[in-house]
Amino acid sequence: MAKRADIGVFGGSGFYDFLQDVEEVWVETPYGMPSDRIALARVGNKRVAFLPRHGKEHQYPPHMIPYRANLYAMKELGVERVIGPCAAGSLQPHVKPGDFVICDQFVDRTSGREDTFYDGPITTHISTADPYCPELRKLAIEKARALEIPTHEKGTVVVIQGPRFSTRAESRWFSSMGWEVINMTQYPECVLARELDMCYVNIALITDYDVGLEGRDEIKPVTHEEVLRVFKANNEKLRRLLFEMIQATPAERDCACGETVRIGRGG
Repeated sequence: MAKRADIGVFGGSGFYDFLQDVEEVWVETPYGMPSDRIALARVGNKRVAFLPRHGKEHQYPPHMIPYRANLYAMKELGVERVIGPCAAGSLQPHVKPGDFVICDQFVDRTSGREDTFYDGPITTHISTADPYCPELRKLAIEKARALEIPTHEKGTVVVIQGPRFSTRAESRWFSSMGWEVINMTQYPECVLARELDMCYVNIALITDYDVGLEGRDEIKPVTHEEVLRVFKANNEKLRRLLFEMIQATPAERDCACGETVRIGRGG
């Protein structure tokens, strides 16, 4: 397939509202069909491919998202950089609803997800010591500062299996470990991007305090409706940040993300 996009974006279907002259395409992959049609459009002088990771109708719960198909489809379109905004809960008092967190680490607490393209016969061990692209992280931080969006420049996201939210005991454990953010979709999305030599950055939009936050016993259990309400309320901030990042992304990469598999291949 001819190159048709420079940058890929995963996110909620509300992003469609901000794109113009959209062409929607299905991309077949060896891993099945992606979550939905991919929307192709221009943002400034950049060609962008957008895919709602849960599907337009939010038909895929977190543990059933076809992550491999989604990433492979982006690669087929020529995408080299992926921006992965997501709704997330806070595990620390200083990370407030409405804040953005540019995550630099993840902790995987999922199970049973198809999380690699390398099932054999070639054995490949990639490093995920630093799973997020340093170049894209720096760009996200700079643009968020310029837009005066309350932003935490680093943070660890613990990824739970879903679709249920955490118990208070689980949430207290995650908080006590010092992790900042909780989410259901960051793994294996970011790792699969790395396996395909694509840059990946996460922007976590904090929608709520998680239920086990120490000293905050008044916190009510989070609901899906409340998450969506806060996410939509902050969607304009996210839109502005994404558009600024996309237009400022340099044409050539100055990071090692494109050499991940070459370095990681082993026997």
